[in-house]
Amino acid sequence: MKRLIINADDFGLTQGINRAVLALNAKRVLTSSTLMASASYAEEAAQAALLQPALGIGCHLVLVDGVPVLPAAELPTLVDQRSGRFRGSLGTFVRACLLGHIDEREIQAEAEAQIARIQSFGLHPTHLDTHKHTHMFAPVLRAVTRAAQSREVRCVRNPFEPRWSIAATVGAPLLRRIQVNLLRQLEPAFLRVVRDAGLFTTDGAIGVLATGTLDAATLKALLSAMPPGTWEFVTHPGYNDIPLAKAGTRLLAARETELEMLEAAVFEQDVQLIHFGELLSSESQH
Repeated sequence: MKRLIINADDFGLTQGINRAVLALNAKRVLTSSTLMASASYAEEAAQAALLQPALGIGCHLVLVDGVPVLPAAELPTLVDQRSGRFRGSLGTFVRACLLGHIDEREIQAEAEAQIARIQSFGLHPTHLDTHKHTHMFAPVLRAVTRAAQSREVRCVRNPFEPRWSIAATVGAPLLRRIQVNLLRQLEPAFLRVVRDAGLFTTDGAIGVLATGTLDAATLKALLSAMPPGTWEFVTHPGYNDIPLAKAGTRLLAARETELEMLEAAVFEQDVQLIHFGELLSSESQH
């Protein structure tokens, strides 16, 4: 059996992203989306999602390049106290995290607050993932799994791309390909922490390497190469409008390309589309 979760990140960031996510789910293509709790249009996204129960909603935890839910004063090592924002770049965040300059208790507290905000909208998050995949690093993962346990969230994204998917993604830049391959070394430790926490995940994430270059040809190659198992397809559909340009995301025109790709997507009968809320019955859970 091939089980596929098609997830859209960044739900709530702009109204254009919200429209794209909801339309794709209505067409029964997109099965899942992760909501950014502190984004400008998060509550609007949540209220619309309540009317589309077939759309599994997770929490897209933001710990870098965004604003916290908790007051900045409660997060002295995680948030710049002058700007009230998280660190702007992933590299700066990871370096500080691995050097022990960020208090894990602050990560956990902020993660719990973001999950709680989504729950306050009336949603029950199916899973957690993180903006820029920060939870692949051990200090963040430990804090995030504790937050998931405390807020009764059962699943977490496996952010590591399998070798078969990397091989099928031919259009990605070389540097990104090297980075994705190197980061795979963290997966065994990741899976141990997830298992020890009593949480569930997939066999891997596809489309991560293709972020920014994902198109119909890449999708076709990925689906043709996909073996049996439970996989998550990570996508970022949306409309390339003025609010998106002001949102500070690097993904602009690529979002409309992904939207058009998903609108035209055709899946074989042996591919079962699910969301994370249905993952617990998977035979490939870890």
